Order: sequence, then C-alpha cells, then structure tokens
Amino acid sequence: MAKPVIAFVGRPNTGKSTLFNRLAGGRIAIVEDVPGVTRDRLYFDTEWLGRTFTLVDTGGIDMVEEEKTILGQVRTQAAIAMSEADVIVFVVDGQVGLTAEDEALAALLRRTKKPVIVAVNKTDSFINNYSNIEFYKLGFGEPIPVSALHGMNTGDLMDAIANNLPKEIEEDFEPDVIKIAVIGRPNVGKSSLVNAILGQSRSIVSDIPGTTRDAIDTPFKANGQNFIIIDTAGMRKRKTVEDGTERYSVIRALRAVDRCDVVLMVIDGSTGLSDQDKKIAGYAHEAGRGMIIVVNKWDLVPKDNNTLHKYEEEMRAQLGFLAYAPIVFISALTKQRVSKLPELVAFVAEQQNHRVTTSVLNDVISQATQMNPAPTDKGKRLKIFYCSQVSVKPPNFVFFVNDPELMHFSYLRYLENQLRKNFGFEGTPLHMTIRRKDDPDA
Repeated sequence: MAKPVIAFVGRPNTGKSTLFNRLAGGRIAIVEDVPGVTRDRLYFDTEWLGRTFTLVDTGGIDMVEEEKTILGQVRTQAAIAMSEADVIVFVVDGQVGLTAEDEALAALLRRTKKPVIVAVNKTDSFINNYSNIEFYKLGFGEPIPVSALHGMNTGDLMDAIANNLPKEIEEDFEPDVIKIAVIGRPNVGKSSLVNAILGQSRSIVSDIPGTTRDAIDTPFKANGQNFIIIDTAGMRKRKTVEDGTERYSVIRALRAVDRCDVVLMVIDGSTGLSDQDKKIAGYAHEAGRGMIIVVNKWDLVPKDNNTLHKYEEEMRAQLGFLAYAPIVFISALTKQRVSKLPELVAFVAEQQNHRVTTSVLNDVISQATQMNPAPTDKGKRLKIFYCSQVSVKPPNFVFFVNDPELMHFSYLRYLENQLRKNFGFEGTPLHMTIRRKDDPDA
C-alpha cells in the first residue's frame, strides 16, 4: 500500500526546508556511506501516532528559469501539492506576517479538497500569542505556531498531520502476482516501455484504474507468471505549471515504489544519468524493493565495440549503491531486448524471496571470517557469534556480535559481498542489522 504523502509548500524563506528537516529528525541524508548516493533529500518516511507517511520538501526542488519569480515558485509548489499530496502543510512566516503571496497560494490551495494545515513558523512566543490571528484569513482553520529552528510545538503539527491522513486501504492482489513499478524522470520512455512490454505479452486481462492518481495498474501474463505493471508516466498538463513535470517524478515514484515488488528504473540512454535519476533510484533502494536498471533509447546512442561496456562502467561508478542491480540496454521503440524483462523481473522477485537456512548461513560467515579476519579496535577484536536471516523482501540478516561498535562499514560490506557470492540475491538490496548478543531486544 502506498504511504500518504505530506507536502510542505509556501513562499521562499518561510523555513519550509528547516521545518522538513526538523520533523525528519535531522536525518535528511541517505545513511549509507557508498559512492553515488545523492546527499540532498526531498523526502523522508516517518511514523506518528501509529501511522507511517512520507514527508516531501517541495522547497528543495530546483526551479527552472521562468519559475524563479516568487509567484512562479508559489504556483509550482501549489501544483505539486494539489496533484500529489494527501495532506498539505502551508508554511508561513510569523515574523513577516500575512503577505500577498501567501494569499495567492491560499487561493490556489482552496481549489483542492485536500486537508491544508497552516504552520506559522518562526514563532517566538507560544503564550498569549495573538500574532497568528491574521492567518485565520487564509481560511484553513486554526493556524499552528511552530519554531522549526528550535523544534518548538512540532509535536502539535505532527498530531494535526496524522489526524488528517486518509484512511488506510489495503490493496487486493493474488499472492502469486508480481507487481512491477516503472519509474524514472519524465520523457525517458516509461509509457513506451509499458506498451512494448504489454505488446510482447500473450494476454492482457484488462485495464484497472489504480489507487495511485494518474497511474494505471494493468495485469498481464508472461511465461506462465502473473504480473501487474504500474505505469506512472501519465502527466496531465496543468494551467498552473507549464514545464514543471520534472518535479512530479520524485513524488510519483514514491507512490509507485511503495506498491510494488520490483522496480524498473528507466534511464534515458541518449542523455545519460542525472541527479534526479539518483534521487528516484535511492528511494527504491532504501525501500528494499527489487531493482532492474533499464537504459532506454539505446538505439539513439552512437556505438562502437566498447560503448556498452564503457556505459555500464560509468553507470556503476555513479550508482555505487545499486551494484546488485542488473542493467539492461533496450529500445522501447524497436522493442530491442524488451521481451527479456518479464523473465528478469520474475528472477529478481525470486531472489527477493530467497531464504537461507541458519546452519548454511553460519558456515559461509565462518569461512568468510577465516579468509578475512574481523577488525579490531584498541586491541579488541570483533566477534561474530552467529547470523540469522529474519525476513525476506528484502532479505534481512541479523549478526549477533560482542560489540556492534567494532563492526566497520567496510567489513559489513565484505560480508554482504560474501552472501551475494554464495547465495546470489541478484537485483535485491540486503538489509544487515548488527546486535549485541546479550541485547534483551535481540
């Protein structure tokens, strides 16, 4: 099920990004210290009052030249929020007060049926504070005073967000169905790829409108396996934004990834990898979904005998955190290699569900530590007592050790490589948890 999306909107310099970072607990960087992971985050998954949802910082999305005016930025953010968010947090500046730009944005937001919460940032006093009264004029109920800089009253804001979330709706799919999400930047050929895949299939059951806005869930069957492909490529033109479709791609990807088993990350081979591609792929990686990198428009790339190998090397260098993901070079237009994708998706889904018995797993870990002894710190050596696989989709391994602080990230990466060497796990991230053996929560 897709997690609800909470979008932060407001005119520049109201503190949207600061508030986003505060609610995200300061954890705005992808944690893994590996090459290729983009450091600036536009999204963060969090939990409050038993509900999980995704915070999205529209203020961190780059503006194109013609949108650098205040009104242009306001319109772009409003378009994103109205299109994609389940709850909108409208951030205003309590020190500056109500402005014409605030009222212009409010007029746009009132056209939607989405819940809008007014957060009055940069509030100095929370006792007998009458400065917020003017923000009642925006027409969204009681404003919530906050100080993003000092973390004041953010709990009340989170309460309001959680109380306005839509009801949870479970999706009803057959257990043997593999759900595929086709994600990527606009104009990389996602819709063409979906059409090519469905054209290669023997039977297309029907078109069923999905729960995600502007997405179509299409069941199909290939090689005896049932699939549902989620196409998020459809983007309606809106009067409020002309060239802002790039900004929708991240939020649309979040929804599609949450609902799928395996991701087809589509990249335009004729233009190469972009930072936006890394952001989208990074979310799928962190969500633990199976991943296949699909380089489309390969027919447009000038080639020699070394082109494919060189292109793959460059992509691996930039997407170091996706070293496990297979790369397929295709042309949706000519259908080159498209027929291979359903079989590869089924293989990756199988790898995601692969489970290793504890005895075999510990034999491999024991051999790995003998070949490459565990690290030491100040004369104290890391001891791995045993390892257990606790879940699948993605495979999750828990290592019980004498001191988790002694597990260096490079050694953990070595152990991951050994697991992949012995058991495969191609196309799926591995989650590795380190716990002290005597930890009562273990």
